[in-house]
Amino acid sequence: MNSALFGVDGKTVLISGAGGGIGRAMVQTFREAGANVIGADRDESLLEGLDLAGQVLFDQANPKATRASIERYLAAHGAPDAVVANAGFTRAELLEQLDDDVWADEMAINLGGAYALTDPIIAAMAARGSGSLVFISSVNGLSHYGNPAYAAAKAGLIAYSKAIAVERGRHGVRANVICPGSVRTPAWDHRLVNDPSVLDNVLPHYPLGRMVVPAEVANAAVFFCSDASSGITGTVLPVDAGLMAGNLRFVDDVLRGK
Repeated sequence: MNSALFGVDGKTVLISGAGGGIGRAMVQTFREAGANVIGADRDESLLEGLDLAGQVLFDQANPKATRASIERYLAAHGAPDAVVANAGFTRAELLEQLDDDVWADEMAINLGGAYALTDPIIAAMAARGSGSLVFISSVNGLSHYGNPAYAAAKAGLIAYSKAIAVERGRHGVRANVICPGSVRTPAWDHRLVNDPSVLDNVLPHYPLGRMVVPAEVANAAVFFCSDASSGITGTVLPVDAGLMAGNLRFVDDVLRGK
């Protein structure tokens, strides 16, 4: 096996939401794999402490401002070799908690903003003849686990990625999707402080008996940006500790009678 195929040595990779729990793991993992990382987030303070070759600031909740910021970056630096569209947000709502404003906000951040981020980059990649995009969607985009507005937006990312794969593949542009399940980021810390038993209700749904960690999501992203995946586009990869493989809780409760 040629281990160099699985690295991204010397490539420039733009990562959105770089200051978050998954984003920080993305930056570290891509740096360890040899990439020059451009960190993107809504505030410079969120990027403190990261080993970055550059940064782009925008609030993805504002698609017009996002597009303008990316276009300025492209004019100055050209297209990166790869993009990981990682930024996202949800309130963990149910259907009865939705209204027009909540729906619009979640669509703007999770779908409209991701489109505004990547659309000008895709055009630049296609003109160059190469590029890889990785969209961080969610298992919520594949099946329903609550969060209906977020789920609809994340499902939209999957459809958008497939459109890129089909219509821009002839120009050397690839697009793939990673769908994490629950990820053990610092966002869980306050929930565990408030209720130390919260994971007792979460983990029985996962065949591996645990949540994935941010580095495991990042490893998949590095693969999709590397030459090892050069023939792969338009795919959806769950990184979910087995959640999408089947309903473990149903097996235990109904068949084993636990």
